[in-house]
Amino acid sequence: MPGRKRPGSGDETITATRALDPEDLAPAAGSAGSTAGKSTGKPIGKPAGKSSGKSAAAAAPRAAARAAGAPRAAGASPAPSGSGADTAGTVLAFPEPPARRRRRIAWITVGSALLATALFFVLLYFSPMLALKTVEVEGTSLLPRAQAEAALEPLKGQTLPTISDADVEDLLKDRPEIEKVEVAAQPPSTLVVKVTERIPVAVLQEGGGHVLIDEEGRRLAAAPDRAAVPLPLIAGGGEAVNAKVFPSITAVLAALPPEVLARLENASAQTVDSVELKLNSGQTVFWGSADANEAKARVLEALLKMEPSDPPVQVYDVSTPERPVTR
Repeated sequence: MPGRKRPGSGDETITATRALDPEDLAPAAGSAGSTAGKSTGKPIGKPAGKSSGKSAAAAAPRAAARAAGAPRAAGASPAPSGSGADTAGTVLAFPEPPARRRRRIAWITVGSALLATALFFVLLYFSPMLALKTVEVEGTSLLPRAQAEAALEPLKGQTLPTISDADVEDLLKDRPEIEKVEVAAQPPSTLVVKVTERIPVAVLQEGGGHVLIDEEGRRLAAAPDRAAVPLPLIAGGGEAVNAKVFPSITAVLAALPPEVLARLENASAQTVDSVELKLNSGQTVFWGSADANEAKARVLEALLKMEPSDPPVQVYDVSTPERPVTR
């Protein structure tokens, strides 16, 4: 550190100075201002004496301690002061891109529409406005309509969306006439039930009356007037249902077209390979087994449409449909 001679004094006073960092300038400036305020009125040319030397000696250790406790990083710039420091900590908000905003609005719109639709259907599903009040049954001939509607009475009061085909079938399962049902709702309060009935293929004499039976021998309905039913009578009475030949007879009858079926008087069989049909004209049809029923039915229908011969045909043998025989 260089020494210098203090002017205005006959003695030479050596003062020691050091180079201070910029960080030391601010405290030093405050101290200088305070010292200047206190020393106003003293002669400027008065020697500093021992007090100046003591001040310099005391300041040196404090500056060294600050330098040791907070070393400045190499290349670091002084921290900004004032409003600059506040600006460095501020996050600027940029506007949302238009494409992203449009997508967000579209998703919100679609989600709201789906939610509103789901809520509407939930409310409609349980709405008392759709409670069943009227049941209409269609497609019945064997089953009286009034009986079918009475069987479906327990459904009334339920909302239409909650009624399924299975519910209707469960209530009509004890009716042998019905093969299947289809249900259609007609808001606000009507249910239409379309019935498909089983097809009777013959009349079975049972006790003192007659009943209609289907291909499986299921008793479908009573036939009070035998003459009014254009179906053949199965010989053997009620015991014929349990006979081994019964499935063969009913399978043959189920294959016949309605026009031929209406001309039959009865059907019988001694064995499963000897099914015979008796026409109401007195003629006989030898059918044979229950094989190739569709082909035999077509051949018999064609033979019955032929012009009467002289002498008239007494037997139509269609047991071999490729070579039918009449005699």
